[in-house]
Amino acid sequence: MNPLIGFQVDPAELRFVGEGLERPECILAERDGTLWVADGRGGITRIDPDGTQELILQDQAAPNTASDYESRLIQAEGSLPNGLAFDADGSILIANWGTEQLERMTRDGETTVLLDHIEGRRIGKANFVTRDSKGRLWLTVTTQKQPWTDHFKDLSHDGYIALIDERGARIVADGLCGTNELRFDPEEGWLYVAETSARRVTRFRVQGDELVERQIYGPENLGGFNDGIAFDAYGNLWTTLIMADRLVAITPQGDLLTILDLGGDAAALAALDAAWERNEITPALMGAAGGTLCRWMASLTFGGADLCTVYLGSLQGTRIPVFQSPVAGQALLGW
Repeated sequence: MNPLIGFQVDPAELRFVGEGLERPECILAERDGTLWVADGRGGITRIDPDGTQELILQDQAAPNTASDYESRLIQAEGSLPNGLAFDADGSILIANWGTEQLERMTRDGETTVLLDHIEGRRIGKANFVTRDSKGRLWLTVTTQKQPWTDHFKDLSHDGYIALIDERGARIVADGLCGTNELRFDPEEGWLYVAETSARRVTRFRVQGDELVERQIYGPENLGGFNDGIAFDAYGNLWTTLIMADRLVAITPQGDLLTILDLGGDAAALAALDAAWERNEITPALMGAAGGTLCRWMASLTFGGADLCTVYLGSLQGTRIPVFQSPVAGQALLGW
């Protein structure tokens, strides 16, 4: 029986890790309990198992200073690490939303740009990166609109997935709507990607270095803007619904289960949902939605020695909510 059937997290039972974080969008976990957390000040915060934390700025640059929500949302200036993955040598791959680059950062902050142009143009809003067992890198780009929030004016399908290997970088899937996190199944036979602005998960069969047989996975509308995704060992695909601040899972049968609901103002969320139906989303409507415990829940990471500890990333939180899952997460490369 699916271990998630009947399982829900009581918000009162959440515990928290870290403090004073900014835009902790993505989290990497190591077996010893160390966490590496994307930080909007322009680097990555390392949190040790004893709770000690250190902000490691890229190339020792001065930290970004916090400003009002709406200007940060639209301008996205400076380094804003978004999606993270471990490279084979333990350094950290960064899809940088602010610099619009794919970068590699050593654990002391030295940063190298791996990709800033593709097919003769800037890559656009780099969102997430992952590595497969062949050493290839897969990058998602949410939109190429400038400013990026213009994407919401028509829910543009200008997102894409790029493959970076020994042949260079090339687009292998395009026409996506708000491309976000992507994950492989254990055999790397299928690649799953969150189309955030379309509120769905799409998957492709991996055929060599091509993505084919595009299809929607699970419900056509997940009921919110799905952001981060991760598989558990049973085969459930978990996803965060940003701004609704809900954590849900798509079962192997395609059913949708709610695991945690931290939503805030119901009226604000209803207004945002109605605007999505009309293609009339604005930064103000987005900013009004969200709860307080994990505001703008953006990602989930399985960690702990048994991969049953779940860490939740967010765009407007300052700490990381944590709870125990009844099923282990899918082990990623290098675990």
